[in-house]
Amino acid sequence: MTSEDVGPGGAPRVPRWAAEIPSARSPGVPDAIALSPILSGRYRQPDLDRIGAAAPGARLVMVSTEGRSDHPLDEVEVLLSGWLSPEAIDRVLARAPRLRWVHSAIGGVESMVAATRRDPPLLLTNARGVFSRPVAEYVLMMILAIARRLPELMELQKERTWQPLEGRELRDVTIGIVGYGSIGREVARLAAPFGCRIVATRRNPSLGSAAADGSDGAGEDGSGTKVDVMLAPEELPQLLREADFVVLAAPLTEATENLVDDRALALMRPGAWLVNVSRGGLVDERALLRVLREGAVGGAVLDTFRQEPLPPTSPFYELPNVILTPLTSWSSGRVLDRSVELFCDNLRRYAAGRPLRNLVDPAAGY
Repeated sequence: MTSEDVGPGGAPRVPRWAAEIPSARSPGVPDAIALSPILSGRYRQPDLDRIGAAAPGARLVMVSTEGRSDHPLDEVEVLLSGWLSPEAIDRVLARAPRLRWVHSAIGGVESMVAATRRDPPLLLTNARGVFSRPVAEYVLMMILAIARRLPELMELQKERTWQPLEGRELRDVTIGIVGYGSIGREVARLAAPFGCRIVATRRNPSLGSAAADGSDGAGEDGSGTKVDVMLAPEELPQLLREADFVVLAAPLTEATENLVDDRALALMRPGAWLVNVSRGGLVDERALLRVLREGAVGGAVLDTFRQEPLPPTSPFYELPNVILTPLTSWSSGRVLDRSVELFCDNLRRYAAGRPLRNLVDPAAGY
């Protein structure tokens, strides 16, 4: 939970928009909980035991990735959703008339937001914070590898060529973080000891980021991490002009789709790298391919694409200034435990009629 999610006494803050959603109309343990595959695709028995202990007496109904269940969904009040297509989500919602709350086990909820805008609206929560550490470590790994020229050194090794290369110290690097949420904050926190300059954008730049004297938008972000420049979303051009690494950590919404287009890419510094660990839809891939081929930017680290899996015919595979990975930045041996624990904590809150963690604003889309 972040500082933005916490109210007085450490309790989850209830946003004003959430008051319109009947969150706990009948507090108590839900009669039935639907579980679709998450992360590893299969629930371990200890996971099921933890969920059962958090909601004693609740019936657990398993739902496939196609949205088909082993038992009727008539009594289901809660859905733990993993990798469900929009069609599968619609199929589940149509068969669950008592559904009140959907918890997405992934951070991005763009496919879920529209489906939960019903009358009355459903509560929607997500996995914000569960993946922040491994994703941030992935980002730092890539920045270090590029700054120290690891890809070129590996090529020289293949060629059996002894040619020392000059690298860059991270104290001379500016990292631009587009979307200063839980992942963006963790990237800044891990980068801080290296002395990087941090520039970031967030929807409300004044939240927890004002300098102690109130003189500008920099300062500490509430977690003690120093941000040199905090910008509003409309000030993205400034970040693009200053950053050596542009890290995309924003959610995919109507406002952020194709955020990185021809105009944005033209503002990036020669030699700068784009790092996308969010959603492929943030990037106009045709525009990115063009500037990569022309050498107008240094390169791109891409862990997500519009089409996944990325087909073997994709031109991204052929470019020497691209490092691509198969949607793996989030993966670690700890994420499933954190994901189940977050859901169980919210199950206990739901049963007690208390505010849920990680509520999604349906208007904002995250």
